[in-house]
Amino acid sequence: MAKELKELTKRSVNYSQWYNDLVMKADMAEQSAVRGCMVIKPYGYAIWEKMQQQLDKMFKETGAQNAYFPLLIPKSFLSREAEHVEGFAKECAVVTHYRLRAKEDKSGVEVDPTAKLEEELIVRPTSETIIWNTYKNWIHSWRDLPLMCNQWCNVMRWEMRTRPFLRTSEFLWQEGHTAHATREEAEEEAKKMLGVYAKFAEEWMAMPVVQGVKSETERFAGALDTYTIEAMMQDGKALQSGTSHFLGQNFAKAFEVTYLNKDNKPEYVWATSWGVSTRLIGALIMTHSDDNGLVLPPKLAPIQVVIVPITKGSDQLAAISERLQPIIESLRNAGISVKYDDADNKRPGFKFADYELKGVPVRLVMGGRDLENGTLEVMRRDTLEKETRPIDGIVEYVEQLLKEIQDNLLTKARKWRDERIYECDNYEEFKERVKDGGFFLCHWDGTAETEARIKEETQATIRCVPYGVEQTPGVDMVSGKPAVARVIIARSY
Repeated sequence: MAKELKELTKRSVNYSQWYNDLVMKADMAEQSAVRGCMVIKPYGYAIWEKMQQQLDKMFKETGAQNAYFPLLIPKSFLSREAEHVEGFAKECAVVTHYRLRAKEDKSGVEVDPTAKLEEELIVRPTSETIIWNTYKNWIHSWRDLPLMCNQWCNVMRWEMRTRPFLRTSEFLWQEGHTAHATREEAEEEAKKMLGVYAKFAEEWMAMPVVQGVKSETERFAGALDTYTIEAMMQDGKALQSGTSHFLGQNFAKAFEVTYLNKDNKPEYVWATSWGVSTRLIGALIMTHSDDNGLVLPPKLAPIQVVIVPITKGSDQLAAISERLQPIIESLRNAGISVKYDDADNKRPGFKFADYELKGVPVRLVMGGRDLENGTLEVMRRDTLEKETRPIDGIVEYVEQLLKEIQDNLLTKARKWRDERIYECDNYEEFKERVKDGGFFLCHWDGTAETEARIKEETQATIRCVPYGVEQTPGVDMVSGKPAVARVIIARSY
């Protein structure tokens, strides 16, 4: 096995270090010279591009259109929505000065050209305020609604403790912002977009998620309701993987966004916002990967099939390459991304280890004996199983194998997750068991006081009131008061 794989920390030894090792050694990202920021390397960015392409298609199918809004937001905009500014005040990066080209006075002494801005500018932590200030110029009549925009961009939140993809000061994301004539339309939109995220997570990432609504304490700043998809990582911790917010009329009132209804009377519009980020790459890593490296679902793998020839001499390489070329072309014609690695700068064993580390779903190998026998060695990354297959029918076999791997990853992840969802009504038991991870279905009295006590004493939080869970009457395990709902409580990233 290659030296690089020997250096990959095992999950059972130090899960956090395993994750950091894997991000770096699989060439996904690295630390940058800017505190809390990362450089996303080509291989990691290729995964994000695949995510973008599919999500963008799904958004447009709902009627959303892409636009772009400024990076810098006047500080006064944030203060217009009280909850919003309070929610982001500690995370904002602020531009206070600008600098012109240096100049000299009459004596030849250089003058400091630094000047203070008339109004400080916030590097966007999210774009509700700048977008709603723009929407008031776009919305006049009921005929202008619904207005549904999405933007792909970067945001800045000044995080103190960072980890590549999961939590960085700057990250990439998309943020959708919609305006509607009625409350019902806006709530339906917010829930619909949560469904889009859940479908993407399960069908493309092979990552099972729980859909639900956040508690008041955990809502997005300025929202009336926040809907979430929560995924469970291999260490049993929850990862909030996407959110959709029903904003009510808060931002419309803050920025005076009204429309004339069909009776020619002015009304405030109703709003939503929704987003996912490069955190999804961290989720992908921690849902499927193992001690050998990344395990990627075929739909999101930058390279779906790698083909490696094992040869003795240039003549044999030429013969094998000639035999493989029609297979490569047929796979590509079938829409499968293929890499043919015939470079002679690395030994086959190193190549095998490297592609395992990078999570390539299928590896095909042809040596001299395979050439004679008309066969290929096939290895699937999810199970590491190998078999020898005839060349005839190999393209159809690989197509089916990729689908099988995609399905297997979801089935395996869902089984693993479901085995770690527990009903619990005893607080002392909960405090002990939550240390080992998992999703705990617990009765909650609906108070912020109980929620705060759980967080302080266990470092666990209420992730959501989950959909699809039978809400039976019960008693809060902490306060002993009647419960308003069963909620999922877990430690999280």
